[in-house]
Amino acid sequence: MKLFGSSGIRKIADYHLLELAVRVGMVVGQDYASVVVGRDTRTSGDAIKHAFISGLLAAGCRGYDAGIVPTPTLALAARDFDAGAVITASHNPPEYNGIKLWNRDGSAFDAEQRKRVEDRILGNTPLPMSWQAVKSSNTIDDAVEKHTDHILKDVSGVYDIRVVVDCGCGAASLITPYLLRRLGCDVVTLNCYPSGFFPHAIEPTDANLTDLKRAVKEFGADLGIAHDGDADRMMAVDNRGRFIPGDKLLVLFARQANAREVITTMDASMVIDEMGFTVTRTPVGDAYVSEEIKKGGDFGGEPTGSWIFPGNLLCPDGIYAAARLVAIASQQDPVD
Repeated sequence: MKLFGSSGIRKIADYHLLELAVRVGMVVGQDYASVVVGRDTRTSGDAIKHAFISGLLAAGCRGYDAGIVPTPTLALAARDFDAGAVITASHNPPEYNGIKLWNRDGSAFDAEQRKRVEDRILGNTPLPMSWQAVKSSNTIDDAVEKHTDHILKDVSGVYDIRVVVDCGCGAASLITPYLLRRLGCDVVTLNCYPSGFFPHAIEPTDANLTDLKRAVKEFGADLGIAHDGDADRMMAVDNRGRFIPGDKLLVLFARQANAREVITTMDASMVIDEMGFTVTRTPVGDAYVSEEIKKGGDFGGEPTGSWIFPGNLLCPDGIYAAARLVAIASQQDPVD
């Protein structure tokens, strides 16, 4: 049985996941001297995070607790450490949780790294622990501020538009509304408080964004933005309350990035090919897109809402994508 799916480990949050988190932490802690760890807003997040950090410390690794942060925020923070980990199940229902591992260049653990972790856990490789080598944990509290400043260095200007933001009570609640206000937007917040009790199904699909579509029309907004639980995804609604399909966003972002080569997944439509880009396709999953874009490519994404701008991060960054879409919407209707 494999531990990793297309985007990390994801399971029902129970004793078995708690136990697995300790073992994954110990395996990772044997290979990396310092690891920064964050989590999304799920009710099980603190327990799973502390279990994972305990594994790191037991292995002699220095563990740093970043608290509740979006996945791209943590991936950026990993640059100051040897690796990073996010306790999240992304767009899955609230009873799930999981672990996603990051390299210091902001890319997800690749297939070889994931296999190494799996082999050592599933093969019941002994995980030695020495009381003399056990480390103490530390905290960091500036990851969100650093991520915001990082984005503002690249997306600057004043965008005088009204935006409704639905964070689904996930980790984006701590950053996206504030970032967009710093960009000059009039921000209307919807479900922008951190809670593990999601107000609607957390995957940002057309069917799940009824309230956002209604709010955009009621407030006369120019744009609506939605995230999943850990904000690696971003989807949008136009000024008439219409859901913008992922294939349309893929083209919009590729054009704005002046991309020539685009990395996307097998389930993306042929629209991106028809627009004249050189297209490389991967299996479904942002980890595969990230792995491929490290070899070359100007922009990567999948139509479910994961957007990778390699000049920003090798991790899908829904917050950065929100800022880029605001810049587009300030000049035109994104559906036109």
